[in-house]
Amino acid sequence: MSFTPPPPPVFAGENYNIWAVKMRTYLQAHDLWNVVLNDTEPPPLRANPTIAQIRQHNEDCAKKYKAMSCLQSGVSDVIFTRIMACDTPKQAWDKLKEEFQGSDKTRQQQLINMRRDFENLKMKDSETIKQYADRIMTTANNIRLLGEEFSDQRVVEKVITTLPEKYEAKISSLEDSRDFSTIPLTELINALYAQEQRRANRQEDHYEGAFQARSRESSSANLNAKGKKPWTEKKKKEPVKRKFPPCVHCKKTTHLEKYCWYRPDIQCRACKQFGHIEKVCKSKPKPQPQFQNQAQAAEEVESPEEHVFSASCFASSSKVSKIW
Repeated sequence: MSFTPPPPPVFAGENYNIWAVKMRTYLQAHDLWNVVLNDTEPPPLRANPTIAQIRQHNEDCAKKYKAMSCLQSGVSDVIFTRIMACDTPKQAWDKLKEEFQGSDKTRQQQLINMRRDFENLKMKDSETIKQYADRIMTTANNIRLLGEEFSDQRVVEKVITTLPEKYEAKISSLEDSRDFSTIPLTELINALYAQEQRRANRQEDHYEGAFQARSRESSSANLNAKGKKPWTEKKKKEPVKRKFPPCVHCKKTTHLEKYCWYRPDIQCRACKQFGHIEKVCKSKPKPQPQFQNQAQAAEEVESPEEHVFSASCFASSSKVSKIW
């Protein structure tokens, strides 16, 4: 079957490590990767070559230009200007690698930082097992992109040694049934994920049962408490006293200026002066003691007459009752 590979991946200046992996695979599919690595010219033809030898020699010479064409087509125009002066595909490849990946010293420093990040990874309380596994695999893949071999076995060991205590029972059962040196990473993650889902379902059922029981208790309490206001009823808020701008006459904020008792245009009925009303007048005459004594004497005079009248009424009523 004929195979028509897709066009080469285009590098625009970001994620060089990912592009380098894709481009290497693309060149290998076209049998051009050895030309990029070796950068050697094909040997010259011998005397009296055959047609097959001439054809093979021409193909070997054309590989150099095919690889160069793939590299030039696999970068954007901005990146192309940096490799257009290169004569061989190896020169173009090394130039891109040095500029966007750095030297070997820089790459080693990046590897050290990535390894440190990998060793410091721990599962958070709010994370699921798959989210934690994705974080571990991202760091491991970044290490692989820098050219270092990183086996899945190290990732499995990292997951097992950094899991919280709630996964201890599942890990113990896996240790009894499987060998961790041969267990695939996907199988380990799926087994732990299944346990996590079962635990989540049990908690959900427990919370749902508790909520239903609480709802039944509250409904029965509402039925028993007839005529009583529900506890959720909010208390009526007390009316808030309205505040007005300070009065120009008394400086208070409890009334409007036109209702002030100390207006200059109002006349007191007690002292006939302007500037206040009778209720707050300080010159209003107070009741004299002699008038109070006379009032008391009048009350004392009226009281004996009332007693005599009541006695006569009682006597007459008793006579009437005897007659009958």
